Order: sequence, then C-alpha cells, then structure tokens
Amino acid sequence: MGKLVRDRIPEIIRAGGGDPVVTVLGDADYREALLEKLFEEATELRGASAAGVAEEIADVLEVLRAVAHVHGYEWWDIEKAAEVKRTERGAFLERLHLG
Repeated sequence: MGKLVRDRIPEIIRAGGGDPVVTVLGDADYREALLEKLFEEATELRGASAAGVAEEIADVLEVLRAVAHVHGYEWWDIEKAAEVKRTERGAFLERLHLG
C-alpha cells in the first residue's frame, strides 16, 4: 500500500540505488491522501520523544501547508484566521480542560 511522500523522496530513493514506483494523484485522491498523512504525522507526534517533537511538528506543519494550498489558501491566510480565532476565543496555553 502506497502513501503520500515529500516531493524529493523519489529522488532520494533513486540516489540510493532504488527504483521507486511513483504515481501523481488527482485532486480528490490528493486531498484524501493529505488527510491520511496528517493523521499519520499527528500519531508520530503523539509518540515522539522530547528530542523528536520539533521534527514531528515540522512534518505536521508541512502537511497543513499542503492542505491549505490545495484548498486555495496561502499560509498567511491561515495565520490570519488563526489570529482572529486566538483573539476571539483564546489559545491553548492555560491548559484549561472542561469536564
């Protein structure tokens, strides 16, 4: 079963002597693959050691950038929307948990 990979991965595999089988996804399959990748990366973040957290956050961020792009947004659009929500509803810094 295949999975979505970063753009340079096939090149890196070839440089190592491999012969990757690569398919370019259509729009609907790409959107679905991005969401699957987001869950994959979030799961890896959840299990990351303290030393690996930054790298896993970077992976999640890269997938989110691609999700924004495929839906026609620039990253600054997302930052602007986040700032509006942060101003109206707050962030997640106070560790509040409703229960």
